Amino acid sequence: MTEQPFSRTLRESTQQVHERAHHSAYMDALLDGSLTLAGYARLAAQYYFIYGALEKASDAMAGDPVGGPFVIDELRRMPALIADLEHLLGPGWESAITPVPATERYVRRLDEVASTWPGGYVAHHYTRYLGDLAGGQVVGSLLHRKHGIRDAGARFYDFSAVGNPSAFRKRYRQLLDTAPWGAAQRSAIVDETLTAFELNIAVLADLADDIEQHVAA
Repeated sequence: MTEQPFSRTLRESTQQVHERAHHSAYMDALLDGSLTLAGYARLAAQYYFIYGALEKASDAMAGDPVGGPFVIDELRRMPALIADLEHLLGPGWESAITPVPATERYVRRLDEVASTWPGGYVAHHYTRYLGDLAGGQVVGSLLHRKHGIRDAGARFYDFSAVGNPSAFRKRYRQLLDTAPWGAAQRSAIVDETLTAFELNIAVLADLADDIEQHVAA
């Protein structure tokens, strides 16, 4: 019996937790248009800390024979996040943002596994970048429609540098399917990807704790 492609295994294994992430109280408020722009800026701030850790791991993985092919500079989000936060919060934005407790745990996990274990790096890389490349486009459109933001403030969702999204996803699946992982390593990557999704859900839960003050009347 032919083993199914790893990209398909990864997608199927994370389908349920992916759905949970999309139906958190915070995401519900964001996607139904009731979240204020200040409320959205709190999410962008958490991404600043998360992507800072992830892209530090990218730098560490650049020369790795397994992790290196996943270091795709066109995906990097930090320059866009910095531009967005400056637009959303003003020139003093760095002193105005703090990580929620779940973000601190997320960053610690990235520091633990993503800079030294190629499989851990790919698990978190897949969870974040592929999710934002796909579902994030809905958020980008909403920011424009609801708040009139198209460029600065929403650059995080501009993935035009990767070219055609469908072609890019195909290329990414090929990377997953051809990486030299055995069965045990693939299983460990699936587990770490599930952990990455749970960390994302926890961040959204923390943001939802005081969501009432960030929802338009």
